[in-house]
Amino acid sequence: MKILLIGEYSNVHWTLAEGLRALGHEVVVLSNGDFWKNYPRDWNLERRHTPLGGLEYLYHLLRYLPRMRGFDVVQLINPLFLELKAERIVPVYKYLRRHNKRIFLGAFGMDYYWVNECCTRKPLRYSDFNIGEELRMNTDAVQEKEDWIGTPKESLNRNIASDCDGIIAGLYEYYVCYKPNFPAKTTFIPYPIRLEKMPSFTQHDKLNLFIGINKGRSEYKGTDIMLKAAKDIVAKYPDKATLRIAESIPFSEYQAMMDESDVILDQLYSYTPAMNALAAMGKGIIVVGGGELENYEILHEKELRPIVNVQPTYESVFHELEQLVLHPESIVPLKKQSVEYIRRHHDYIKVARQYIKAYGLEKDLYL
Repeated sequence: MKILLIGEYSNVHWTLAEGLRALGHEVVVLSNGDFWKNYPRDWNLERRHTPLGGLEYLYHLLRYLPRMRGFDVVQLINPLFLELKAERIVPVYKYLRRHNKRIFLGAFGMDYYWVNECCTRKPLRYSDFNIGEELRMNTDAVQEKEDWIGTPKESLNRNIASDCDGIIAGLYEYYVCYKPNFPAKTTFIPYPIRLEKMPSFTQHDKLNLFIGINKGRSEYKGTDIMLKAAKDIVAKYPDKATLRIAESIPFSEYQAMMDESDVILDQLYSYTPAMNALAAMGKGIIVVGGGELENYEILHEKELRPIVNVQPTYESVFHELEQLVLHPESIVPLKKQSVEYIRRHHDYIKVARQYIKAYGLEKDLYL
């Protein structure tokens, strides 16, 4: 089967493509590499920030369009699957709809349903947009609400979600925002991770903490709180803990820094580990972040509990980090559980099989 994956978030589409190819499918990934992260892709479509960048982008897009026909499945990473204004994406979506068999929308990140549900129905106890019944009023959260609610982005998202053949959510959080609106077409499938080799589960003399920072999103994602807690732990236990900080660097450099770590701090307001944290777990790195009960329930996982779950407060993060520092005997068992968790639920070929089922391609293979 021929499958076209458009757009990229944190290597989701490229890893999925590797799994689908391993199952014998022909797959093309078209993306901008997720901006500065520069993930792999087959067809490169990135917008340069120059006076002629917009025209160059449209030129390259028009050259690709004739090749974006005749696929059994086209999957969009997001309603904003191109670096264009929402209203300019509409005719491209209609073109893809007209010239391909099936279209699927990824619920993988920022979009109207994520923003609106978290601000109105509030299905989560806490999120990027709410803490309990109280809305978060940090600059990023307010800006996203202004961008997505009552705008062309909302219209685009609503139209694609209503028209497409299916919606695939990669995290519990996104699933509970889409499922009530589109119960018949929303499916949860875990993110795909490729396990390269079995980690060594090294026990270091000091607990090596690691955190990645995107300057523009620090408050929104809670990195500011996690960073302060990590720094304070190192200050309190300088002989037992170290901290490495990666700030807006390419994926390859980020990976190299992460590989030397025991613990990664990631996404304070999340219920579940996303691609960055999952990739770390596959390397035998312990995640301090989102590991709520709902995360395990949607995966039907009753045994493993590798994620050090924290509440969205400084005190919670500091406490959990301190427990890891004071109980080094817990480190290796948590590392082993982390790898087993990825093997059970996120193996890229297992995940690719779930996608094939969701796409409805299983029955096509026997026609």
